Amino acid sequence: MSIFDKFRKTNKNSILKDGDKEVAIEVTDLVMEFKITKDKIDTLKEYIIRTIKRNKKEKQKIRILDGISFKVYRGERMGVLGFNGAGKSTLLRIISGIYEPTEGTVKINGKVAPLLAISAGFDKNYTGKNNIFLNGAYLSMDEKYLKEKYDEIVEFSELGEFINYPVKNYSKGMQAKLGFSVATAIKPDILILDEVLGVGDIKFKRKSSAKINEMMKDGVTVLLVSHSIGQIKKICDRCIWIENGKIVMEGEAKKVCEAYVKSSKKK
Repeated sequence: MSIFDKFRKTNKNSILKDGDKEVAIEVTDLVMEFKITKDKIDTLKEYIIRTIKRNKKEKQKIRILDGISFKVYRGERMGVLGFNGAGKSTLLRIISGIYEPTEGTVKINGKVAPLLAISAGFDKNYTGKNNIFLNGAYLSMDEKYLKEKYDEIVEFSELGEFINYPVKNYSKGMQAKLGFSVATAIKPDILILDEVLGVGDIKFKRKSSAKINEMMKDGVTVLLVSHSIGQIKKICDRCIWIENGKIVMEGEAKKVCEAYVKSSKKK
């Protein structure tokens, strides 16, 4: 069973309750570790020799998230702040089902639209058309739904005849347009955003921002990572501040943002 299958099985639309509030996302004691090595092995021959001689350096565990716990309620807009390397993007990838955590649990109530690396899941040797179905499958959409939404996706992407060209011939902006158009083809209950409020050229940025604003007005739950304090204050109700893999503050967005800015001036 793949990680995506596990995610879909674990995160069916079970109703999570916390008092009178319905919980959309519940993260409990989340730990994420990566194994890294400082070895610089340039060739397969060197790798084999050093493996036989057993003189490769042992992999070192790096803890990116260290016991993260929080809840996001239905219809709420939660911001995530933190300096580079704090673990923000890793957290969103775990919640989206892309990474499997080392420890802890994530419970989801609703359909998720993750706008992270929005061209993730593309095979650049395939056409844009092929990649609509490939990327859609990556986002857990079924083929029938994608066929129904195909014309709408192509129209929104503004790619026209380029939809039949291999993605390797696309600019980064064109890839972003296609990725955004596929990811927003569903009507999600939960929108996960990682620094992608507005992609592509100026015209498409207005269009994509309007699309996200429309989704927000429909009462979608939002989890947003952004380095823009103004953006967090404008969009979010509450906020968590992550540092060294731990939550150092959680609360009303304005208060957390002010504390974060104050802390940044001391560093």
